[in-house]
Amino acid sequence: MSIEKFKEMLERQRRVDQVVRSQKMSRHEVAEVLVHKQHEAELANAIKGQTAAELGETLDGLSLEQACELWQRIPEARINDILWEMSDERRLELAGGREPDIEGSKISIFELVDGKLRQMPYTGKRDLEGVRPVWVDLIHASKAQRAYIGAHFGVELPDPLDVTDLEVSARFHIEDNDAIHLHSNFLLDRAGDSRSVPVAFVLHRGILFSLREEDLPVFRLQRRLARTQPGYVTDAVDVLLDLYGADVECSSDSLENSYAILAKVGKLVLNESVSDEQAASILSDIAEEEDQNGRIRSNILDTQRALNFLMRGRLLTAPQMEDAKQILRNIDSLNSHTAFLFDKINFLMDATIGFININQNKRVNQLTIFSVVFMPINVLAGMGGMSEFSMMTSGLPWPLAYGLFALGSVLIGLATYVGLKHFERRRLRSSK
Repeated sequence: MSIEKFKEMLERQRRVDQVVRSQKMSRHEVAEVLVHKQHEAELANAIKGQTAAELGETLDGLSLEQACELWQRIPEARINDILWEMSDERRLELAGGREPDIEGSKISIFELVDGKLRQMPYTGKRDLEGVRPVWVDLIHASKAQRAYIGAHFGVELPDPLDVTDLEVSARFHIEDNDAIHLHSNFLLDRAGDSRSVPVAFVLHRGILFSLREEDLPVFRLQRRLARTQPGYVTDAVDVLLDLYGADVECSSDSLENSYAILAKVGKLVLNESVSDEQAASILSDIAEEEDQNGRIRSNILDTQRALNFLMRGRLLTAPQMEDAKQILRNIDSLNSHTAFLFDKINFLMDATIGFININQNKRVNQLTIFSVVFMPINVLAGMGGMSEFSMMTSGLPWPLAYGLFALGSVLIGLATYVGLKHFERRRLRSSK
C-alpha cells in the first residue's frame, strides 16, 4: 500500500468517526464501538501486508498526527525492525528516546586487545560510538542495519544473497574508496543438510566486515581460537586468511567422512550378490557423496580464486603471503583427493548398475527356462483337450487316463529342465 493510500484510509476513518459521533441515535456507544473495531481491523490488515522498510517509509511520509495514529496500531513485535527503517527525526517524535536494538546473535564486533580478539557488547547504535574494531560479523542483518553500520564506518555493505548472482570476475574487486570486496561460498556440513552458504567480505580501513545469512561452524571456531590464543591474529587480513584456511580444513574433514562412507558402500558393492533394495540404497548414498564432493570442489576452487586475487593485488604482508601459499598447497592436495573420489564414485556407480543388470538378466533367464519347460506340456495339454484323446482312452476309466496324462506331462517337463541345465553346463565348461 502506498503512502497516499494510507493517507486516504486514515482520513476516511477520521471523517467516519466524526459523523458517527455527531449523529443522535439510540445505542450511540454501541455504534461507536463497532466502527472503531472495523477501523482497527482495517489498519491491522494494512500493516500486516507491509514490510518493515515500507512501514518506515510510510511513517516518514505521513503527517505527525497520522503517523502517531498508525504507530499506535503497530504490534510490539515489529516495532524494533521499523525503528531501524525510520528517520531519526520521526523516530524521536514517535518513540521518544528509544533506540533500535539488535540481537547479539546478529552482529558481533571484535577488537584486538593484547594480541587476542575481544568481543564487544553490542545492543544498539550507541555502542558503535568511538569503537575501532578489527572485525564486524553480521548474520542475517536487515538492509537498514547494513546501511547504518556501513555509513558509520564509511563503507557500503552488500547483501550476501545478491552477490551470488554476480559473475566470477566481479566477485573479487576493489572499489573507488579502496574497499576490497570478496564474495565466497563456505561449506555448511550438516547431516542431511549440507550446502554452500554465500559470504560477503569487505576490507576497509583495517576492518573486516563479513556478511552472511546463516551461522557457520568455521566462524565459531575462528572466534574461539582468536579469543583464546594470543598472537593468533594481528589485523583484519589475518582474520580473513584464517577463515579461508578454516574453510579448507572443514572441506578436508568432510572429504574424510566421504572416504569412510564410500568404504562402507564399497564393501556392499563387492559382495557376491546385491539385492535390488540394497542397490537402491547404495545408489542414493553414492549420489549424495557425489553431490557433496562436487560442492567441496567448487568451494575450494572459489577460495583459491579469492587467495589468488589477494596475492596478485599485493594486499598481503610477507608472513601473510606465506600463509596464503600454504592454504593454496592444501587446496592443491584436496583437488587430487576430490578427483580420486570422483573416480571411485564412478566405479561404485558402474558396479552397482552392473549388479542391477545381472539381477534383471537372472529374472529374464528364469522366465525363459520356465517358458521352455512348459512349452511341450502346453502342446500335450492342447492334445489332451481334443476329441481324439477321448477316443484313444475310451477303454480306460477317465481318472486313470487323465492321471497318466498328468504324470507324462510332469516327466516331459522334468526331462526338458534337466536337458536345459545339461546343455548350459556344457556351454559354461567350453567357454572356460
